[in-house]
Amino acid sequence: MIDGGDPSPLLDIDRSSFRIDQALFLVLQGPKTGARYALDTDLVRIGRHPESDIFLDDITVSRRHAEVQRAAGRYTVCDVGSLNGTYVNRKIIDQIDLADGDEVQIGKYKLVFAHGTAPV
Repeated sequence: MIDGGDPSPLLDIDRSSFRIDQALFLVLQGPKTGARYALDTDLVRIGRHPESDIFLDDITVSRRHAEVQRAAGRYTVCDVGSLNGTYVNRKIIDQIDLADGDEVQIGKYKLVFAHGTAPV
């Protein structure tokens, strides 16, 4: 959870507007603060490479930094050999399932994970 459980940045996201098998990232910190990225495919690549699905243009982000995999409505973030690591809720991870409100840090970017609530 964000800052020990503060859900305030999530309050402006209408989770009922997207299905329970859909999710997004909201950028909380970094040059793109406030940006939203739909996790709308089974594999979302995150990195500094211009062809990344989520392009984070900063030297603290590896070209191919992390991936988010979707399977059966669950989302898993995996570090793919980045130099600076991928963190979820301030703990370095190799791979972990995401829960609503989790904070993912990639380089100097902090993104919050929001999961939809509308029925499929």
